[in-house]
Amino acid sequence: MTYESQKSVAQVTETLQPEVSIVIPCLNEENSIGIVVEKAKRAIEMMGVSGEVIVADNGSTDRSVEIALSKGARVVHVAQKGYGNALRGGIEAARGRIIVIGDADDSYDFLEAPKLVEKIREGYDLVVGSRFKGRILPGAMPWTSKIGNPIMTFTLNLLFKVNTSDSQSGMRAFTKEAYRKMQLQATGMEFASEMLIKAGKAKLRIAEVPITLHPDKRGRPPHLRPIRD
Repeated sequence: MTYESQKSVAQVTETLQPEVSIVIPCLNEENSIGIVVEKAKRAIEMMGVSGEVIVADNGSTDRSVEIALSKGARVVHVAQKGYGNALRGGIEAARGRIIVIGDADDSYDFLEAPKLVEKIREGYDLVVGSRFKGRILPGAMPWTSKIGNPIMTFTLNLLFKVNTSDSQSGMRAFTKEAYRKMQLQATGMEFASEMLIKAGKAKLRIAEVPITLHPDKRGRPPHLRPIRD
């Protein structure tokens, strides 16, 4: 294939509407963002679909943006601080019909994303990756979350009938249509809970798949403050 034809194929591929957008919120994750973007791109290849990887950068001061770009991600800069703001900015910029979200610290393995997308293709609107139905590797979850997460999950299930085993999981897939129906407003870590509450109120079809939680590779203090959040 000549250079001109290769360039033409690349231009056509770039203009195709992606089916899947993987959105990764990021704030100073230079230790792991390269690994995470590579996994996300491999997941898209495994699914055999057109896709894109979006890093929603929330004001990183390290090399996160540089590394993400070098690995082939599309970087969206989100000025408003907060986990929810970063995700909403990335999701709004996504072009795919199906959105997959997960953290930039490699605690969620994007190579498991095809399992979530498959459930969406079966007709579900929102799919949650459940760590409690899957595996939590040693050192991957602090004791505060092991206690607090089941309490939050029980409360949400009781009040909003969402029937989930892991209400605070950060790895999820949903359709862009479902996202619009939920009309999410959360700016911080409450994004995860609001999504389930709004999904329950909108009577969206919710499913779960088991996933594995890994010790993170962030190399910095966590952004999460369990009691406050």
